[in-house]
Amino acid sequence: MSYDAILIVSFGGPESREDVIPFLENVLRGKNVPRERLLAVAEHYYHFEGKSPINQQTRDLIAAIEAELAAHGPKLPVYWGNRNWHPLLAETLRKMRQDGIRRALGFVTSAYSSYSGCRQYREDIARAQSEVGAGAPQIDKIRAFFNHPGYIDATEERVREGLASVPQGAGGNVQIVYTAHSIPMSMANTSDYVRQLEEVRRLISERVRIGNHVLVYQSRSGPPGQPWLEPDVLDHLRRVKAGKLASAVVLAPISFISDHMEVLYDLDIEARQLCESLQLPMARAKTVGVHAKFVGAIRELILERIDPNTERRSVGAMGPRQDVCGEDCCPAPMRPAAMQR
Repeated sequence: MSYDAILIVSFGGPESREDVIPFLENVLRGKNVPRERLLAVAEHYYHFEGKSPINQQTRDLIAAIEAELAAHGPKLPVYWGNRNWHPLLAETLRKMRQDGIRRALGFVTSAYSSYSGCRQYREDIARAQSEVGAGAPQIDKIRAFFNHPGYIDATEERVREGLASVPQGAGGNVQIVYTAHSIPMSMANTSDYVRQLEEVRRLISERVRIGNHVLVYQSRSGPPGQPWLEPDVLDHLRRVKAGKLASAVVLAPISFISDHMEVLYDLDIEARQLCESLQLPMARAKTVGVHAKFVGAIRELILERIDPNTERRSVGAMGPRQDVCGEDCCPAPMRPAAMQR
């Protein structure tokens, strides 16, 4: 298949205090999230003067991808469009049309399958194409890559670094607390999100030879009456201390590819403060970020779509994810009638 460019598609984030509320309104548009919750999340951003690190981290990833492609090919230009903040997808697609780009591969900064992590991005791209109109480039999304060897290798190294940073004297019974972004149960029940997370948890734990490990969730944002994936990371840490389940913990945010706001605030601030109050030694593993093995994996994912003879690599029992999802894959979650407005 012939492609003219690569499009990096990310979540986006504010870069000033003035951006925070408009950004969060974009994120929550059409969702039944109380205004009080929006304002509470805004405080997380204000803690960092309103600037999320995600846009700079996306710029760093793009620079690493550009260097990888320049060194090893294929030599394709790299564009960037966000779901929720500038550069927005429609802005980027207009620029691509002006540049004569007709067909591009889309790399979404989400490793796993779910409505919010996969299908919704495809819907965002389709909406932007409709907004741009005639001549908008075709975008073919790259597959979910949670079990690509390069992603797993990079994640393993980050977890090993986290284990090595456990405070001295913390004891030998360290628990790896794998964290993932919580999603509504209605979304989890119609996707492979949890299965994929459990597979990564198993693969990494076997490699680092740690038997004490658990998968928990963070950053839920829905109304209190709506079931979301549990247990919450803070609730789990309290149980670890109360039940003497470990002498120390390493938090490993495996569902995030960069150390953006939800990692920095929910883990580095809230979870760390809780661990300090519990006198539970804690370390936090970095996300894959611009790890060379992860960047190399992105190049491999590009190559396998360009050349059908390229090996589609994966590790573990689940095999490589398909390129094109079925119509019934990861549908939008159905909201209970009482929650609809």
